[in-house]
Amino acid sequence: MSATTVPITHDPAVPLSRLEKLICTFGSHLPTGAAFEFQLPGRLVRRVGDGQVQFRLTLHNEKAVAALKSLDEMRIGEAYLFGDLSIEGDLVAALDLRSSLTDKHLLVYLWSNYGQKLFRGQIRSDTQWISEHYDADADFYLTFLDRKSRCYSHAYFASDEESLETATQRKLDTAIESCGIKAGWRVLDIGAGWGTFTEHAGRRGVQVTSLTISKESEEFVNGLIARESLPCRVLREHFLEHTADEPYDAIVNLGVTEHLPNYAATLRQYQRLLKPGGRVFLDACATAKKHPFSTFTTKYIWPGNSTPLVLAEYLEEVAKTPFEIVSLENDRRSYLLTTRHWAMNLDGGRDEIVRRFGEVQYRRFRLYFWGCVHEFTTREVTAYRMLLELPSGTPRNRKLDRRTPADWLTGVRRTLGT
Repeated sequence: MSATTVPITHDPAVPLSRLEKLICTFGSHLPTGAAFEFQLPGRLVRRVGDGQVQFRLTLHNEKAVAALKSLDEMRIGEAYLFGDLSIEGDLVAALDLRSSLTDKHLLVYLWSNYGQKLFRGQIRSDTQWISEHYDADADFYLTFLDRKSRCYSHAYFASDEESLETATQRKLDTAIESCGIKAGWRVLDIGAGWGTFTEHAGRRGVQVTSLTISKESEEFVNGLIARESLPCRVLREHFLEHTADEPYDAIVNLGVTEHLPNYAATLRQYQRLLKPGGRVFLDACATAKKHPFSTFTTKYIWPGNSTPLVLAEYLEEVAKTPFEIVSLENDRRSYLLTTRHWAMNLDGGRDEIVRRFGEVQYRRFRLYFWGCVHEFTTREVTAYRMLLELPSGTPRNRKLDRRTPADWLTGVRRTLGT
């Protein structure tokens, strides 16, 4: 969108309303050389800034007006979601205006991140939360994912120009090569998704056990295993409840650490399920603190206490275990590029998505993906991939060390080999 393609009907002789004056103050959050337009119901189009127009904000009714007056991010997000408010143009640029908004919903935050877990437990809560995000028709996800791999976690890009398909294949190959996985190995895949790793490794003769707590995911992967005659299985079972008669040769966790916020419990389970000498490959988005999601994100995108990885806390817990860190890499750029591909694919399939799944579903995921692009671009969110190894000779049921907080940094340095 640019000033040359959008008609400007701003008449300086018409005085600004109080709300229009408030919106004009948002211009201070725009980058130099940027501008935006807005229009209230029954009012002229107004322009903020002297640069190129990045987007237009249109309020269609009094509900949208009330939401904007509140400066409450939750209410404004809902106004967009349900069509009371429209944003045309660069949604990432529009998200710069979030810094003008508030998000004061303490009770919702406490209930989502702590209350439900306290009353129902993590596993029962996860079953409901994950179904709210994942239990949709698989065809919906295929409108924006790489259709060949169906991978719903970030790809590994060698360059910005690379295709999503190529970058996704690199990710899957990296997981297999990093763990040294061979045909005939028993490998645990945490989070079956749409069968991405199951198919990739299963075609190489790897005996993959994939876990999911989504009914739609289980049915899709079971169908895939049957069609491809893969030496694999999928179980609808929470990772923290999973047991095995014999330990796995390797464990792969692609983008599920965000749904396992209890790092100590997760690492204990890794140790129970993994052969000594085996490796755990994992990747995740990350932030500086736990539970950073807005009220809107918690309600409409990721319900419950899912949270990006907090690297310092995770390393502290790793340092209390026998695990050694073999490698640790920053993947922020790759996650940014992945979500940009998903967002562009979603926008490209808008008509089909709206026809089959509704306008709200389209807007929900549009906010999610372009919001991710914004967060990775501003470095509010980053991402990591990590390779852990359980040293040979480690007893499976060895009790984990419980060190004091003062010891953790020394342990991390030992673990990293520094």
